[in-house]
Amino acid sequence: MNNDIFPCLWYDGDAKQSAEFYCQVFDGKITVDTPMVINLDLFGQRIMLLNGGPHFQKNASISFMVLCETEAEVEKYWKLLCDGGIVLMELGEYPWSKKYGWVRDKFGVTWQVYLGEKKDDQKIIPTLMYIHKNNGKAMEAMELYTKIFPNSKIGGVLKYGQGVGNETHEVPENVQHADFEIDGFTMFCMDNSYDHQFDFSEGISIVVMTDNQEETDHLWNSLTADGGEESMCGWLKDKFGVSWQITPKRLLELMNDFEDTERAQRVFQAMLKMRKIVIADLESAYKS
Repeated sequence: MNNDIFPCLWYDGDAKQSAEFYCQVFDGKITVDTPMVINLDLFGQRIMLLNGGPHFQKNASISFMVLCETEAEVEKYWKLLCDGGIVLMELGEYPWSKKYGWVRDKFGVTWQVYLGEKKDDQKIIPTLMYIHKNNGKAMEAMELYTKIFPNSKIGGVLKYGQGVGNETHEVPENVQHADFEIDGFTMFCMDNSYDHQFDFSEGISIVVMTDNQEETDHLWNSLTADGGEESMCGWLKDKFGVSWQITPKRLLELMNDFEDTERAQRVFQAMLKMRKIVIADLESAYKS
């Protein structure tokens, strides 16, 4: 599992309450606690919570599959996540799992609690749903991501025509469920033809911590190519609308210089003016 790749959840002031809730549900711990950014450790995985304001909402286009090894574990997480939440699929037996349920918790994050075998040590799996104009593009997306990132591969792919519990309105060649890895970080994906009232947004993004400018440039240029979109402060959208944050580790090192807060503030102000993060310009701001 690669902890340099992790999800970021967007909040409007209630990130701390959400962080405490997830620590209670999953027996996790808070590792970074600032007014804007909170980092969690859940089962050894890193998850970032960002108090960014009212601009974006989290939705089920990216949900989180929790792989459970016992029915008691499923029931424990389900009960806690349902408290104040909205059940999307009732907990029960399905063709793909003896015990499974899908719920939107009280903070707007959607979870699929699933009884089944873990493939590795990653227990929480971000799951991308390709809908609307992207319906039918899950395979294309996996091929793009595994080409861009090193140490990547596509795992099992189940198409609707091969699957169980298939809805008649789904295209047989579309992906019902698939797993893939990008640089050792596991993700799931699926196509879905339902006319959901949401789509990919900045409400849930994928952070990639980079080691140097070469890696930053490669990921930035590759993910914004062919219809992608640059945003600010290292944020971008790929051609499917999935939001990514391409963040050099050096940025955090410079911003976290607590012995010289004036320098750290200069770095922060320089970052605010950037689209792609340029490490040399951050270094210049730090030294000026």
